[in-house]
Amino acid sequence: MMNSFFGWWFWPFAAAGIIIAIIIGVLLLAFWIWMIIDCAKRNFKNDMEKIIWILVIVLLGWIGALIYYIVIRAINPKGISKK
Repeated sequence: MMNSFFGWWFWPFAAAGIIIAIIIGVLLLAFWIWMIIDCAKRNFKNDMEKIIWILVIVLLGWIGALIYYIVIRAINPKGISKK
């Protein structure tokens, strides 16, 4: 009796948690794709730097995208290289 009560009472919170996790996952995926596209379009000093950043983003996932965002995009939002 006690088990079915807690199961019935808890399911809305479990469903909400699953929905929130899905939303966060989709947002992180969109951010990751956005940073890959930004890196591919950005003008770097040389092609090797671009390849390294794309590898960092792809291999490290959303954490690599966040590192790229902090290091490159936040400092130089227009993508103008300083040659």
